[in-house]
Amino acid sequence: MRSGVDAVRPAPLTAEMDEAAFGGASAAFARNLVRRCERAALATSLRGAPYASLVLVAADLDASPLLLLSDLAQHSRNIAFEPRVSLLIDGTGRDPEPLAGPRLTVLGRAEASVDPRLAARFVARHPSSTAYAGFADFRLYRVAVERGHLVAGFGRIEWLAGGELLLGADTRALAAAEPSLLAQLNEEHAETVALCMRRLPGHAKSSWRIVGIDPEGIDLRNNQQAARLDFPFRAFAPEAVCAALAQLAQTAPR
Repeated sequence: MRSGVDAVRPAPLTAEMDEAAFGGASAAFARNLVRRCERAALATSLRGAPYASLVLVAADLDASPLLLLSDLAQHSRNIAFEPRVSLLIDGTGRDPEPLAGPRLTVLGRAEASVDPRLAARFVARHPSSTAYAGFADFRLYRVAVERGHLVAGFGRIEWLAGGELLLGADTRALAAAEPSLLAQLNEEHAETVALCMRRLPGHAKSSWRIVGIDPEGIDLRNNQQAARLDFPFRAFAPEAVCAALAQLAQTAPR
């Protein structure tokens, strides 16, 4: 069903959208790190020894990490023998004191997937991967999260079970609608997207396209730049996504 952003009023917060129903503030913070960060350190097992490598990462709607790896790479060979992996999601950025910044270590199992929806999400997040995503020796992996170790700042350290960390809600309706919703928003509501981008300092003067939608926000790209906007409430249907964007646009700096 098509729903114009400008035709939908911002939806109020409901019990369904309440933070406590989705693992609390720590889990939401951890998911946000996974959704925002484009790179991660992947740890695999090389004959019983830890092996670390740099990888690109995307996220499924529930925040499960997605990886696109070459079968020829050492980490892929390691996964073939031992699928248990660890990902360090580094959100410290240019923090002058990085050890006081946020990061998340995800522990789980790397599971190969042939789901075209997941492949599309990864390629949209990392357009440069289009050049090799279809090669026979590249494989998409979805990390089945078992638990996560969150360092949200100095002294703010917490273990989260996989069921806490991931967004435990039915996202099938939004997943099915995402391709058509992306086309609609980018083609028909570019002005609304531009208004929303005024919320991010230094991003308002560029032309941005939405490349991914999840219940907690949108991912955007402009050439080689990436950005993310979080929704004011969780949205599990196209109408709710439109309402969330409308609210972001209405409350953006003018």
